[in-house]
Amino acid sequence: MRNSLALVVLFVAFILTSPVLAQQAPPRLFETKAAQALMIEASTGTVLLAKGEQKAFAPASLAKLMTLEVVFDAIRRREIGLDTVYRVSEHAWRTGGAPSRTATMFAALKSELRVEDLLKGIMVQMANDACIILAEGMNGSEEAFAIRMNERAKAIGLRDSHFANPTGLPHPQNRTTLSDMLLLARHLQSTYPEFYRMFTQAEFEWNKILQRNRNPLLGRSAGVDGLASGFAEGSGYALVASAERGGRRLFLAVSGLASDKERTEEAVRLLDWGYSAFEMRHLYDAREAIGAASVYGGERPQVDLLASGPVDVYAATDDPERLQARIVYRWPLRAPLPAGADVGVLKISQGERLLREVPLKTAEAVGVGTLRQKAGDALFELLFFWL
Repeated sequence: MRNSLALVVLFVAFILTSPVLAQQAPPRLFETKAAQALMIEASTGTVLLAKGEQKAFAPASLAKLMTLEVVFDAIRRREIGLDTVYRVSEHAWRTGGAPSRTATMFAALKSELRVEDLLKGIMVQMANDACIILAEGMNGSEEAFAIRMNERAKAIGLRDSHFANPTGLPHPQNRTTLSDMLLLARHLQSTYPEFYRMFTQAEFEWNKILQRNRNPLLGRSAGVDGLASGFAEGSGYALVASAERGGRRLFLAVSGLASDKERTEEAVRLLDWGYSAFEMRHLYDAREAIGAASVYGGERPQVDLLASGPVDVYAATDDPERLQARIVYRWPLRAPLPAGADVGVLKISQGERLLREVPLKTAEAVGVGTLRQKAGDALFELLFFWL
């Protein structure tokens, strides 16, 4: 019974409410043609749009983002370098090269390519041969490299993805979600800025064949600087993109669109809405007490809770719903408690929509109380559960 009742939700505040806005009609849900969509503001992690973001689908070429992460990580750890050379096997040439009639950088059979050129082949041309060449060069086979992909996916927090090959070519075990893809995109942009900028290269020539960047949003939507698009039978057209305008970065992932044209138009529309219909709101300063939590058996009955820094939210400008903040923690916290202990989360919502969650820490240490204080807390806990 204690476990079932231990979760306590503490209401904190209604924030930044306007009497004029409160009289407006409720806002309409923003509609998108995408079967699944997820958009997040980078600095706060505020969710601007979420639709079917946990539904599994075939990643197709979006799997190449995970391939890139594995390679970037290997370079960062100096396992390989940009000048490391790998040979083009017949399997790589037939499966992902010119004979495959798929996205390719046209690497010649038995030729040798530098890792840097292979990365450009993937990031500019979405080249399947480049992915297979790297996989075979680094781990001996696509299958062995896929094991490494899944290990890295787990390490960076992808919960619902599985990769059976480095290309995303059809395989029954390939699956992902928009939530995982957006987490991966944010990880790539923040962790590997020196490589991320290669996504914007306008064109790349290899084997005397010049190809333009395959990202359909480059040059179509202001500020777009990555990442990838894909198509799979049954899942439709998908895209993961990021853009920066006026110092504000948004990440967008969509899937389940009917055509390449519809995917591009919808992504442009969503990004424009994300930049025009929201504004940044400051809620709490760094080191400002956001609320207090009860402490059982402590020298004090409560402890203040803080976020690790300022708390901001990227909120809709035309939404009459008030911003709401709630502290959620497991009651009762038990003494002794150290300062800086992770004990709860601040959930910020606008109407029914959860915007972001902020981890909360104890502001100071709380030592063990006297016998009398412990007895009083025990009595209160007994009455709470009895009631």
